[in-house]
Amino acid sequence: MSRAFVKEGDGAEGEPLAELQVSLHRNLVTAEGVVQIEAQVERLRGELSAARSADDRPAIQRIQRDLRYWTERQRTAERVPQAAADGKARFGSTVTLERPDGSRVSYRIVGEDEADPAQGRISYVSPLARRMIGCSTGDEVELPDGAAAIVAIR
Repeated sequence: MSRAFVKEGDGAEGEPLAELQVSLHRNLVTAEGVVQIEAQVERLRGELSAARSADDRPAIQRIQRDLRYWTERQRTAERVPQAAADGKARFGSTVTLERPDGSRVSYRIVGEDEADPAQGRISYVSPLARRMIGCSTGDEVELPDGAAAIVAIR
Protein backbone atom coordinates (compact mmCIF):
# COMPACT_ATOMS: atom_id res chain seq x y z
CA MET A 1 0.00 0.00 0.00
CA SER A 2 1.28 3.45 -0.90
CA ARG A 3 1.89 5.74 2.08
CA ALA A 4 1.37 8.86 -0.02
CA PHE A 5 -2.03 9.61 1.47
CA VAL A 6 -1.54 8.23 4.97
CA LYS A 7 -1.41 10.85 7.71
CA GLU A 8 1.72 10.65 9.85
CA GLY A 9 1.15 10.76 13.58
CA ASP A 10 1.26 14.23 15.07
CA GLY A 11 1.09 13.15 18.69
CA ALA A 12 -2.56 14.06 19.11
CA GLU A 13 -4.61 11.74 21.28
CA GLY A 14 -1.60 9.61 22.20
CA GLU A 15 -0.62 8.57 18.69
CA PRO A 16 3.15 8.45 18.14
CA LEU A 17 4.87 11.46 16.60
CA ALA A 18 6.59 11.07 13.26
CA GLU A 19 10.36 11.42 13.61
CA LEU A 20 12.01 14.49 12.10
CA GLN A 21 14.00 13.39 9.07
CA VAL A 22 17.76 13.89 9.23
CA SER A 23 19.27 14.84 5.89
CA LEU A 24 21.38 12.32 4.03
CA HIS A 25 23.88 15.08 3.12
CA ARG A 26 26.97 15.81 5.18
CA ASN A 27 26.11 18.10 8.08
CA LEU A 28 28.43 20.97 7.15
CA VAL A 29 28.04 24.03 9.37
CA THR A 30 29.58 27.47 9.81
CA ALA A 31 30.82 28.66 13.20
CA GLU A 32 27.46 30.40 13.61
CA GLY A 33 25.70 27.14 12.74
CA VAL A 34 27.47 25.33 15.56
CA VAL A 35 26.25 28.01 17.98
CA GLN A 36 22.69 27.72 16.62
CA ILE A 37 22.66 23.94 17.07
CA GLU A 38 24.03 24.19 20.61
CA ALA A 39 21.39 26.82 21.45
CA GLN A 40 18.61 24.58 20.10
CA VAL A 41 19.79 21.63 22.21
CA GLU A 42 20.03 23.78 25.35
CA ARG A 43 16.60 25.37 24.73
CA LEU A 44 15.01 21.95 24.24
CA ARG A 45 16.63 20.54 27.38
CA GLY A 46 15.14 23.43 29.36
CA GLU A 47 11.72 22.91 27.77
CA LEU A 48 11.90 19.18 28.50
CA SER A 49 12.65 19.84 32.15
CA ALA A 50 9.68 22.24 32.38
CA ALA A 51 7.36 19.79 30.57
CA ARG A 52 8.37 16.99 32.91
CA SER A 53 7.72 19.22 35.93
CA ALA A 54 4.26 19.99 34.53
CA ASP A 55 3.71 16.32 33.62
CA ASP A 56 2.73 17.50 30.10
CA ARG A 57 2.99 14.19 28.24
CA PRO A 58 2.27 15.51 24.70
CA ALA A 59 4.87 18.25 25.17
CA ILE A 60 7.39 15.75 26.56
CA GLN A 61 6.89 13.52 23.52
CA ARG A 62 7.28 16.41 21.06
CA ILE A 63 10.32 17.88 22.82
CA GLN A 64 12.03 14.48 23.08
CA ARG A 65 11.50 13.97 19.35
CA ASP A 66 12.94 17.42 18.56
CA LEU A 67 15.82 16.84 20.97
CA ARG A 68 16.69 13.56 19.20
CA TYR A 69 16.90 15.46 15.90
CA TRP A 70 19.04 18.32 17.22
CA THR A 71 21.30 16.02 19.27
CA GLU A 72 21.98 14.02 16.11
CA ARG A 73 22.70 17.25 14.19
CA GLN A 74 25.07 18.30 16.97
CA ARG A 75 26.81 14.92 16.93
CA THR A 76 27.30 14.93 13.15
CA ALA A 77 28.15 18.62 12.69
CA GLU A 78 31.27 19.24 10.61
CA ARG A 79 32.42 22.81 11.20
CA VAL A 80 33.88 24.27 8.03
CA PRO A 81 36.56 26.95 8.53
CA GLN A 82 35.98 30.44 7.15
CA ALA A 83 36.10 30.44 3.34
CA ALA A 84 39.47 31.39 1.89
CA ALA A 85 39.63 34.83 0.29
CA ASP A 86 40.78 33.40 -3.03
CA GLY A 87 38.02 34.91 -5.16
CA LYS A 88 36.07 31.66 -5.45
CA ALA A 89 32.60 31.05 -4.05
CA ARG A 90 32.73 28.37 -1.38
CA PHE A 91 30.83 27.12 1.67
CA GLY A 92 30.56 30.13 3.99
CA SER A 93 31.03 32.71 1.22
CA THR A 94 28.62 35.56 0.63
CA VAL A 95 28.02 35.93 -3.09
CA THR A 96 26.50 39.08 -4.57
CA LEU A 97 24.69 38.71 -7.89
CA GLU A 98 23.64 41.46 -10.29
CA ARG A 99 20.63 40.84 -12.49
CA PRO A 100 20.28 42.29 -16.01
CA ASP A 101 18.00 45.04 -14.61
CA GLY A 102 20.82 46.18 -12.30
CA SER A 103 19.25 44.90 -9.08
CA ARG A 104 21.54 43.04 -6.71
CA VAL A 105 20.96 40.19 -4.31
CA SER A 106 23.40 38.52 -1.92
CA TYR A 107 23.38 34.96 -0.61
CA ARG A 108 25.56 33.34 2.01
CA ILE A 109 26.21 29.64 1.41
CA VAL A 110 25.60 27.79 4.70
CA GLY A 111 24.58 24.45 6.19
CA GLU A 112 21.10 23.00 5.80
CA ASP A 113 19.89 23.89 9.31
CA GLU A 114 21.22 27.45 8.96
CA ALA A 115 19.47 28.13 5.66
CA ASP A 116 16.90 30.92 5.57
CA PRO A 117 16.49 32.22 2.02
CA ALA A 118 14.41 35.19 3.20
CA GLN A 119 17.47 36.26 5.21
CA GLY A 120 19.88 35.61 2.33
CA ARG A 121 21.23 32.29 3.65
CA ILE A 122 20.98 29.30 1.31
CA SER A 123 21.93 25.68 1.90
CA TYR A 124 25.07 24.43 0.22
CA VAL A 125 22.98 21.63 -1.32
CA SER A 126 20.46 24.02 -2.90
CA PRO A 127 20.52 24.22 -6.71
CA LEU A 128 21.60 27.87 -6.64
CA ALA A 129 24.46 27.28 -4.20
CA ARG A 130 25.66 24.31 -6.24
CA ARG A 131 25.73 26.55 -9.35
CA MET A 132 27.71 29.26 -7.50
CA ILE A 133 30.29 27.11 -5.67
CA GLY A 134 33.61 27.30 -7.50
CA CYS A 135 32.63 30.39 -9.50
CA SER A 136 34.56 33.68 -9.49
CA THR A 137 33.65 37.35 -9.79
CA GLY A 138 32.46 38.01 -13.33
CA ASP A 139 31.04 34.53 -13.86
CA GLU A 140 27.37 34.20 -14.75
CA VAL A 141 24.90 32.09 -12.80
CA GLU A 142 21.53 31.00 -14.14
CA LEU A 143 18.58 32.06 -11.95
CA PRO A 144 14.93 31.11 -12.47
CA ASP A 145 14.32 34.55 -14.00
CA GLY A 146 17.49 34.70 -16.13
CA ALA A 147 21.25 34.94 -15.82
CA ALA A 148 22.97 37.05 -13.17
CA ALA A 149 26.60 38.08 -12.91
CA ILE A 150 28.64 37.48 -9.77
CA VAL A 151 29.88 40.93 -8.78
CA ALA A 152 31.36 40.22 -5.34
CA ILE A 153 32.44 37.28 -3.19
CA ARG A 154 33.37 37.73 0.45
